[in-house]
Amino acid sequence: MSGAATPAGVPAPAVDPLASSTISLPPQAASGNDRALKSSFGAESSMSLLVESLQDRLLFAVPKKGRLYEKAIQLLAGADIKYNRAHRLDVALVQNYPIALVFLPAADIPRFVALGSVSLGITGQDVIAESTHASQIQELLPLGFGKCKLQVQVPVTGPVQTVEQLSGKRVATSFEVLAGELFKDVDAKVGGGKATSVEYVGGSVEAACALGMADGIGELRAMCGIDLVESGDTMRAAGLHAIHTLMSSEAVLIAPATPHASLTPNLEPLVGLLKSRIAGVLAAKKYVYVSYNVQRANLANALKITPGRRAPTVSPLDEEGWVAVSSMVERSKLALTMDDLERIGAEDILVMALDNCRVGV
Repeated sequence: MSGAATPAGVPAPAVDPLASSTISLPPQAASGNDRALKSSFGAESSMSLLVESLQDRLLFAVPKKGRLYEKAIQLLAGADIKYNRAHRLDVALVQNYPIALVFLPAADIPRFVALGSVSLGITGQDVIAESTHASQIQELLPLGFGKCKLQVQVPVTGPVQTVEQLSGKRVATSFEVLAGELFKDVDAKVGGGKATSVEYVGGSVEAACALGMADGIGELRAMCGIDLVESGDTMRAAGLHAIHTLMSSEAVLIAPATPHASLTPNLEPLVGLLKSRIAGVLAAKKYVYVSYNVQRANLANALKITPGRRAPTVSPLDEEGWVAVSSMVERSKLALTMDDLERIGAEDILVMALDNCRVGV
């Protein structure tokens, strides 16, 4: 059997995935060892071939699990980004564009984007702020999902009802950086020389309060999901309520503030293309297309009801004194809009769903 084998017991050199413009992977093992050709994910492929395949591709970081993952995948499908992802493999090559998707934990994406290891990413504004890389990142587009609020919460019946009363005590959180910044200011304002202790808890902060990690009096947590923010069911179930909101957050499309050298002139147009396509998918979910006929005497009132994104389309009808109007209307306001149109005498009101669109961003 030909080929020099790697000496037994000699580990492969460590590789920092952030040290270059591409995501580096371990070197290929000797050809004589068939088992070594399998990656740690069990894929029957050579690591060196995968690394080579990432060259001359725009790298796009996508959350690898959770709600952000599901919504991000829907956006990519709507933007006609076609790819096959091998089982448990965290890199997928796009078939119809020179793009590679890199599936990463949402909390890691800000660092990869900030340092230029990937050219685009999808993650939450809260984890960007917590990462301390915000100054190295530009937000290209709000995505309208993953909305949440980062709040200080305390027991409803407890003695502490302001953030100032938490000064010098213990607070459980998974957002140590933001919590530290908040309570540094609070402690300075309150005085007394006591520093608030921020205890990291990666799981349930409600349980941390109950078990005494936070003196049973407070917590700092992200209420992720629109239903949680609107209803507060989880918070109330734990006997807590919010006393301070640090920030509101949602998922965003991000890029490095300063383009990395890996974003070549050939790849740079893909950033604008992806941004435009994703914006179109979002607009198609937000709007519907409404068409109706109305007497010209009532046209001014009709246009106040359906002003459109820029302006509605008005066309004369063969019947004297009537016009046809077409306009984009927010889906959430559709029922009220149709009621108002009917009230002013509009007829033949038709609603058409948008599969996709381009609206300019």
